[in-house]
Amino acid sequence: MARLTLKTPADVRLLDKGLSAGEALAAFNASNPEAGAIATFAGKVRPDGGVQALELSHYELLTLPGMKKLAADALTRFECAGLLIWHRVGVMTPGETIVLVAAAAPHRRAAFEAVDFCMDYLKSASWFWKREKRGGEWHWIEPRPEDYADRKRWER
Repeated sequence: MARLTLKTPADVRLLDKGLSAGEALAAFNASNPEAGAIATFAGKVRPDGGVQALELSHYELLTLPGMKKLAADALTRFECAGLLIWHRVGVMTPGETIVLVAAAAPHRRAAFEAVDFCMDYLKSASWFWKREKRGGEWHWIEPRPEDYADRKRWER
C-alpha cells in the first residue's frame, strides 16, 4: 500500500457552537488531493425517546490532548494521509451535529477503519460527560456495553 505524506497535522477541534459539516469536509477534501478515499462520519443528537437536549461537558486539559493522541494513533495505525476530528461541547438539540470524523487515505478500507476506530474510542473512552434532557429533567448517560465491545476489537 502506498503511503501518503501527511502535509499537516490532524485537524482536531473542540467546538462550543454549531459546525458546518459541508464546509469542513470541503476544506478537508481540498487539503488531501492525493487521497484515493475519504470516509466520513457525522453523529447527530437523536430525537428518539423524547430527548429535548443533550449536554456534553469536559475537562479541556485532558480532552483536547486525548483527542490529538487518538488522531495520531489513527494516522499511524491506518496509514492515513489526513484526519479530522471535530467534537461539540455544550447543549445541543435534536438534529444538531455532535461529532464529525473524516479520514483521507490511499484506499477506502484504511479510511473506513480509521473513522470507525476514532468513533469507537470517542464513544467509550473519551473525555466527555453526557446528559440528556427528557420530560424537562436531566439524566446522566453512560456508554452502552456495545460501545465498550466495539472499542475492545481494536486492542492488539
